[in-house]
Amino acid sequence: MVSLRCIRATTDALQKLGFQDYEVNLGEINLIDTITSDQISQIRSALLLFGFEIIENKKNSLVQQIKSQIIDIIYHSEEPLVNNLSVYLSQQLHHEYTYLANVFSDHEGKTIAKFYICHKIERVKELLTSRQLSLMEIADKMNYSSISHLSSQFKKVTGLTPSNFQKSGDRQPSPIDKIC
Repeated sequence: MVSLRCIRATTDALQKLGFQDYEVNLGEINLIDTITSDQISQIRSALLLFGFEIIENKKNSLVQQIKSQIIDIIYHSEEPLVNNLSVYLSQQLHHEYTYLANVFSDHEGKTIAKFYICHKIERVKELLTSRQLSLMEIADKMNYSSISHLSSQFKKVTGLTPSNFQKSGDRQPSPIDKIC
């Protein structure tokens, strides 16, 4: 959900600036035509209004790609991961996982695994709030081995059990950049 708002906001900003030939994905803008440095400045200013920034450093870009892959898996994929996360990220981003993990940790100050778990728990919170799925169905959908594993991880991250979370009435999703 959060990423769709980011894509929409970026698309709106580009349209207001008069750009026509582009593709917007989470964490990425692909412009068909070559643009001037003045146009880059205009895009940078427009995106700053939404709290976004243009990343030009390759390692920063790689971190954003890692985040985008994880967010896509958690929030948009209906299929559970076939491989473990490290294999998946290595295949998608064409780098050894050790390199990805080191770049991510150096840049973010936390591991890829922690980022992944925090976002999984945020998605679990969304699913609990909607009350459309049982805890067993949520555990299965989020690729947990059992309800107890989900509950244990949920409590470790939030300080609440899933049922206490539902009773608390906390319904506000966390901004994507504030998760963990």
